[in-house]
Amino acid sequence: MSQIAPTRSGHVVIGVDTHKHIHVAAVMDSIGGILATGTIATDRAGYQQLLEWAADYGTIIAFGIEGTGSYGAGLASYIRRQGHKVVEVSRPDRRLRRLNGKSDTLDAENAARAVLAGFATATPKSADGSVEMIRQLKVAHDTAVKDRSAAMITLKAMLVHAEENLRKVLQGKTQKMIARHCASLRPRALSTPEEANRHVLQSLARRWLSLNEEILELEAMIKRLVIARAPHLLDQFGIGVDTAAEILIVAGDNPERIKSEAAFAKLAGISPVPTGSGMSSGKHRINHGGHRQLNAAIYRTVIVRMRFHEPTIAYVARRTAEGKSKRDIIRCLKRYVIREVYHLV
Repeated sequence: MSQIAPTRSGHVVIGVDTHKHIHVAAVMDSIGGILATGTIATDRAGYQQLLEWAADYGTIIAFGIEGTGSYGAGLASYIRRQGHKVVEVSRPDRRLRRLNGKSDTLDAENAARAVLAGFATATPKSADGSVEMIRQLKVAHDTAVKDRSAAMITLKAMLVHAEENLRKVLQGKTQKMIARHCASLRPRALSTPEEANRHVLQSLARRWLSLNEEILELEAMIKRLVIARAPHLLDQFGIGVDTAAEILIVAGDNPERIKSEAAFAKLAGISPVPTGSGMSSGKHRINHGGHRQLNAAIYRTVIVRMRFHEPTIAYVARRTAEGKSKRDIIRCLKRYVIREVYHLV
């Protein structure tokens, strides 16, 4: 009995599960299923090997890559420069993982299926311009701020054990004055707990001052990049450098990938989520997903406008008279702000 050869379309989708040292790829024909799987190194030679290997199975429709913002960033950038379409794939649903198991090969196959089925459609950030520079500086800035806060909290905790005269001198002083005074301490030999305390205070104070100087330098660099990239954002009422930086980071260097203001609102976690069922249709709840840092930045902008922006103050008064709660009014204003900035990025 003759066997029927498997049908193939000649068009394939490549799914890639990314890791630090290796990437696992799977080739899926648009009608013939999985054709092959393989492993490549995470360097330029490995990326080229992947392209040549995938091209042997047909015309490449797209690459579905997990982790385009982390371990898959280099591969996504290389493939995009070669003229191929790259789709960002989220990790598989946990329920499916429990049912089907977990392995690198399965993850690569699921990535290919997600692209082919149309479940994964997001275009990853290009990460090749000034916005990526802002993002990296912002990461360093935010971690430095956390470390500076931790240093001051620890310093004040150790001040409780300091000499009474020192505590009286520093009482009511600002953080910077406390740090400068403690950094100027001249501890003597480690012979008593009091001398050890002076050593600790001096060390923590110098750490705080160093981090504070680093933060100011990073803020100046971020401000220069934001002004050069999107000065019109800073012209909007209530939007400062920090908020503008968060907006640009979420949009990326290729903001055209965000097709509508509704999609941008969803990215920020500002779009409502429908929860209706049966007789309770039409109900919605707040979105707990999205980019929480951008959500918080938009919230701060709304609070500033509610206090100092006359049109917003008038809007709040009108909606309050209509029976809206303050929480609902803030949600409406956040959507107005995100719609406003969408057309400015």
